[in-house]
Amino acid sequence: MTYVIAEPCMDVKDTACVQECPVDCIYEGDRLLYIHPSECIDCAACEPACPVEAIFYADDVPDEWKAFTAINAEYFDPAVTGLGAPGGASEVGPSGVDHPKVAAYEIQAATP
Repeated sequence: MTYVIAEPCMDVKDTACVQECPVDCIYEGDRLLYIHPSECIDCAACEPACPVEAIFYADDVPDEWKAFTAINAEYFDPAVTGLGAPGGASEVGPSGVDHPKVAAYEIQAATP
C-alpha cells in the first residue's frame, strides 16, 4: 500500500483529494474515504490536497492511527465489504458501506 486515509477524515469526507487523484483510486464509504492499495500509483497528489491532513504515506501513519493501514486495504476485500477491485471510484460512486471497524469506530477526543 502506498497512501492511507486515517481518522481525521472520519465523518468529514472532504473530497478535495478525490479531485486531485489522477487514477480515480479514492473510494467513498459511509463515514470515511479509502485509497485502493493496488490502484494507487504513489503520486502523492492527494496528500497536500487533504484539508484535514488525514492522508499519510503508509510508512508515516502516526502510531495512534496505524490500524487504518489495514482498514484501508481490507475495505477492498470482497469478504469484508463486497467491493473487491472495482477499477475506479467514479464508476462505483458512494458505497454507503464502511469497513466494520470504521462503522463501529468512536473518534478519540484530544486530551488537553
